[in-house]
Amino acid sequence: MVMAFVSRLDVQEILQTLSVMLWIPVYVFLGAIPVFVLPYFLVFTKFWALSVITFAWLVYDWDSHSQGGRRSDCIRKWTIWKYIKDYFPIKLVKTHDLSPKHNYIIASHPHGILSYGVFINCATEATGFAQIFPGITPFVGTLEGILWIPIVREHLMSMGVCPVSKMALEYLLTAKGSGNAVTIVVGGAAEALLCRPGASTLHLKRRKGFVKMALKTGAYLIPSYSFGENEVYNQETFPEGTWLRFFQKTFQSTIKKILNLNFCTFHGRGLTRGSWGFLPFNRPITTVVGEPLPIPKINRPNKETVDKYHTLYINALRKLFDQYKVQYGLPETQELTII
Repeated sequence: MVMAFVSRLDVQEILQTLSVMLWIPVYVFLGAIPVFVLPYFLVFTKFWALSVITFAWLVYDWDSHSQGGRRSDCIRKWTIWKYIKDYFPIKLVKTHDLSPKHNYIIASHPHGILSYGVFINCATEATGFAQIFPGITPFVGTLEGILWIPIVREHLMSMGVCPVSKMALEYLLTAKGSGNAVTIVVGGAAEALLCRPGASTLHLKRRKGFVKMALKTGAYLIPSYSFGENEVYNQETFPEGTWLRFFQKTFQSTIKKILNLNFCTFHGRGLTRGSWGFLPFNRPITTVVGEPLPIPKINRPNKETVDKYHTLYINALRKLFDQYKVQYGLPETQELTII
């Protein structure tokens, strides 16, 4: 009996590790199929019609990802998401009820390396978003370019992933009725460079677009913080003069312009605990969703109004952070730094 119990534990841990290990590579593989295979079919094989049909469908269906996509509860409930949730584990915590009579922008912090907390909590039902916030339909914002890739596009739309574009956000927060909540990782890829264990630093002082969008649509603003997101990877800092620093300084600006991404060098654990690799460490991630901040609807908010509600939002975020930091693993002395 004891050996059978241990074996079940081993199997569960193996499944969790495999699920996390395959998550990103699967998306890369799915993205590579249309990017490389379809052009090859079009030019060099007799299957050119398949490429033509795929591209024609993409043009015909171009606006779908900006209009809520095609959500699938079945895909949001896949077992693999539960394995990824249990690997860390990841938890979603509600501090206040959300009324289906309003729409919401959930501003998420920090970005982390891969934003595991936001993805599992809001793009899947692994932590029970529908039960925790009944009547609320969640969406997760990401770079629009990712949603231009066939196959990947269909899969992400089925999970409620949308572009963080003006068109998509205005549609979800005004034209799609009420009870919608769009989660935006406000710090963006630039914040990933600051996400290391023991740090609580956010790119937020100049990030005011989400506040302006809330004012234009009347959507309530909700601060949220994923405690533990910064703890799942170690970032390496290389001294000036190394080849990697030279590479970063030489090519980062060019790649950032093309992909809107920043470089960071990170590592975690390997296939076994205590080994070195690129799997995240098994450390808890707890996403705490704070109290909604009522926002008036103003078609053309001026700078002073945007600044006012941006300040109110930062104050609410600091309050949330200070209230829950000790409970979810940070020391009492830890301060939230906003740059």
